[in-house]
Amino acid sequence: MSNIIRGGQFLVKETKCEDIFTPEDFSEEQKLMKDSVIEFVDKELWPNKERFEKKDYALTEEVMRKAGDLGFLSISVPEAYGGMGMGFTNTVLVCDYISGATGSFSTAFGAHTGIGTMPITLYGTEAQKQKYVPKLASGEWFGAYCLTEPGAGSDANSGKTKAVLSEDGTHYKITGGKMWISNAGFCSVFIVFARIEDDKNITGFIVENDPSNGISLGDEEHKLGIRSSSTRQVFFNETKVPVENMLAGRGEGFKIAMNALNVGRIKLAAACLEAQRRTISGAVNYANERVQFKTPISSFGAIQAKLAEMAMNSYAGESATYRAASDIENRINIRVSEGNTHQEAELKGVEEFAIECSILKVAVSEDVQNCTDEGIQIFGGMGFSEDAPMESAWRDARIARIYEGTNEINRMLSVGMLVKKAMKGHVDLLGPAMAVAEELMGIPSFDTPDYSELFAEEKEMIAKLKKVFLMVSGAAVQKYGPQLEDHQQLLMAASDILIEIYMAESTILRTEKLAKKEGADKVQEQIAMAQLYLYHATDIINQKGKEGIVSFAEGDEQRMMLMGLKRFTKYTNMPNVIGLREKIAAKLISENKYCF
Repeated sequence: MSNIIRGGQFLVKETKCEDIFTPEDFSEEQKLMKDSVIEFVDKELWPNKERFEKKDYALTEEVMRKAGDLGFLSISVPEAYGGMGMGFTNTVLVCDYISGATGSFSTAFGAHTGIGTMPITLYGTEAQKQKYVPKLASGEWFGAYCLTEPGAGSDANSGKTKAVLSEDGTHYKITGGKMWISNAGFCSVFIVFARIEDDKNITGFIVENDPSNGISLGDEEHKLGIRSSSTRQVFFNETKVPVENMLAGRGEGFKIAMNALNVGRIKLAAACLEAQRRTISGAVNYANERVQFKTPISSFGAIQAKLAEMAMNSYAGESATYRAASDIENRINIRVSEGNTHQEAELKGVEEFAIECSILKVAVSEDVQNCTDEGIQIFGGMGFSEDAPMESAWRDARIARIYEGTNEINRMLSVGMLVKKAMKGHVDLLGPAMAVAEELMGIPSFDTPDYSELFAEEKEMIAKLKKVFLMVSGAAVQKYGPQLEDHQQLLMAASDILIEIYMAESTILRTEKLAKKEGADKVQEQIAMAQLYLYHATDIINQKGKEGIVSFAEGDEQRMMLMGLKRFTKYTNMPNVIGLREKIAAKLISENKYCF
């Protein structure tokens, strides 16, 4: 186990490009899977965009059944329960490519396959799995997940829904209201979280949707986006649930909820990727056809800058998402080979990379929002119209920063989890942080390094950016100790540094691997995207590092750290930013689509 990568270790270990998985490494089976998913989207979803925008909930249910018939709802379900039993990377791949046409369908799909089915697959007893999972995997039944309440949003464990054991001990009676429940309008089974007596933690239950058993629904919510995703309140009034339908043990609901969200986070990142690719292709297409001042607007630098940045972020998101997905899959496989059950292996595998899941959720959900926003801008006045596809894409993208834990919560979690891992000895942050503190006291080297090899300087920059995180977070932990979690603005700044390091490193490693395989001359645009991403990441890290340092350090310590920040964010050779953008845009414009 010693050589296997652990979650969060990217910060203190150098990763070799050979050790990461990239979209260019898809197997033949994965390419076929991708093609069949794209074919489904192009046939069933894309042509019906208008109907999805008009709140056609029946259409969402109908295409979900078709997805079930094609096996897309069963990718991650073990074969023993009627699923395909495919690896974690395939789960992420299907989630990616099936989510590119409309947020309404991808929300229904994500809620059903993720938080609707997965808690039973991962926490259910053998009897529970045999009874429910095959129906959910085939799409005969649909699942929904009832966690949020009017008074319990981000503070999920504060729910008031009660579960009271009957006098004869055969069943629980559940009473309470849940809100924002995706798929509520057509689901057959709910995963419901309720509190037994005055337990500290909530408990999970599998509840069949039977209106005669005290279950009623509110009206469909009127939402900014994802308009054909069924979202309703669900009310339970002494709903009887057999004791054997408790999920895992009493008081273990909060743990189930948190672990389900970890998987949900990386899948949500994946669900924002194809949406970006299609948005970019639509924008390039329009820019090539739209003529102003007797020339296509794609020939204007202002438009080219937008296209290049959109493509760069999409490429970075893919790089990081598939890197993490494969790391999780490898971790699961190791645990299975050591004799863990599928349930234990998957739970522990995902939990190990919870930090990366939070990083991805934040980064990619914000990129898809920016991408659709620039898509509207490139379309100009037309982009603001419902007749063009950008307006609905922008509205659908907005929810991604809220669900599966808001981006603020995920920012704080990523740093908080990292500090906890360090305390447990799972990731050695203290050693490297001390080394950085010592380095600040020393005299920097003034040798001119040899950067003749591709990405030599970029990889050195990444190593220095990691030192910024260790310097800032190390000093903050020393100053505040366990009270650090009360300093939310500091955590937010630290998390932005963490996010940019992971995204930039993933992008550079993917491109280095690709250049070694294809030859650097064949992948000039990808190299440009990796260099451009790092340039922006360095800027953000400089800004957030400074914000942190000037807010908690004073006097000599502050001066010392600001000098360190300057040293660690300094390029030897600055990239030509406009030149990089022009190179990326030229490729997009000539291919007339997102082509990486």
